[in-house]
Amino acid sequence: MIIKDWKKDILTIPNLLSLFRLVLIPVYIVIYLNAQDMTDYYIAGGILAVSCLTDAIDGKIARHFNMISTLGKILDPLADKVTQFTLIVCLAVRYPVLWLLVGLFFVKESFQLIAGFLTLRRGKMLTGALLAGKISTAVLFVSLILMVLLPNLDPKVVQIITVIDCVVVIISFIGYARTYYTHSPMIQELEEHKDNQ
Repeated sequence: MIIKDWKKDILTIPNLLSLFRLVLIPVYIVIYLNAQDMTDYYIAGGILAVSCLTDAIDGKIARHFNMISTLGKILDPLADKVTQFTLIVCLAVRYPVLWLLVGLFFVKESFQLIAGFLTLRRGKMLTGALLAGKISTAVLFVSLILMVLLPNLDPKVVQIITVIDCVVVIISFIGYARTYYTHSPMIQELEEHKDNQ
C-alpha cells in the first residue's frame, strides 16, 4: 500500500497548505477573467503571491518538523502544476501566442504524470524535483505573474516571454524524460514498498 494512513498524512500543515493553494485556483480564475481595472489585476497578483509564499514555506515546514510524507510528495508538485497550468490558460485567453506554451506544458506534465504513475506501480518514486524543473517553475511563475500585473504589455514583449518560457519547459521535459528512462538514482524504492516485501 503506497499510503498507509492518508487521513493522518493529509492533516499535516504542509499538505493543508498545498490544499489551500488548490482552493485559491478557482478564486484566481474568477477574479482574473473578470478583471476590469488595475485593482482587480493587483488582487489576482496578490492571490498568486500568497500561493507562492505557501509553496515556499510548506517544504521548509515539512523538513524542519519531519512532516515529509508520500502524499505530500505528490500533493505539493500537483498544486504547483495545476496553478501554473491555470495561469498559462488564463493568460492565453488574453495573449493567444501563449497557447503554444499551453500545449508544451500539457504534453510535458502528461508525460510526467504517466511516467510517475508507472513508477509508483513498481513501488518507486522520483525523490525530488530536478534542477531544470525548479528553474522552469521559477521562470514560469515570475514571467506569468509579471504578465498578470502588467496587463497591457507590448505584444513583442509577450512573444519574447513566451519563447523563453517554451525553452525552459522543453529543457525541463528533456531532463525528466532522461531521468525516467535511464534508471536515475533519483528514482528510489518507497519505504512502504520495502516494508511489504
